[in-house]
Amino acid sequence: MPRNEYVIVILAAGNSSRLGEPKQLLQFQGKSLIRHIAEAALETVGGNVIVVTGSNAEAIATELKNLPCKLAFNADWQEGMSASIKTGINALQSHYQSVKGTILAVSDQPFVSAEVFNALIVNSEETAKGIVACRYSDSFGTPAFFGASYFPALLQLTGAEGAKKLFKRYADDVSAYAFPQGSVDIDTQEDYKRLISGI
Repeated sequence: MPRNEYVIVILAAGNSSRLGEPKQLLQFQGKSLIRHIAEAALETVGGNVIVVTGSNAEAIATELKNLPCKLAFNADWQEGMSASIKTGINALQSHYQSVKGTILAVSDQPFVSAEVFNALIVNSEETAKGIVACRYSDSFGTPAFFGASYFPALLQLTGAEGAKKLFKRYADDVSAYAFPQGSVDIDTQEDYKRLISGI
């Protein structure tokens, strides 16, 4: 059963400058990275999925056109991750009046699945922690769950800041979910070649 008391926000506004082409549209296992993570999110929370676009917004919208995701355009995408997070949380609050929390995800982690999303939600419910972050490569990262009480803090992020700042600030309220494959993300052509060659 979809967990419709939660929303998943997929941050997909960047221009993939180091890669040289939109990473969201790279193909892996027969589908684009953005479609893969959108389908995993929809499987987890039903239609409660918001995709934040910026650079390449039209191409991403075309890629997702037959999926029941909501698209939120971040006009300030060049300002960095914080602007996309704020765009996503503002869209969430305008579309959904009462949710228990959200998962922030990015589009370039090819091994994120519905199982990972579900595990973050279950971890929060079982530990009563307001934040659940994936742990890999000896650090915390995305996807990450934030209870609704953290929405104001997410809206106060600035510049290139992602949500990692909150992991430190609210360390006593953070639970970790081990997700070793979370360390695989696509920033360069070499990363992509490694991915598709199975190295």
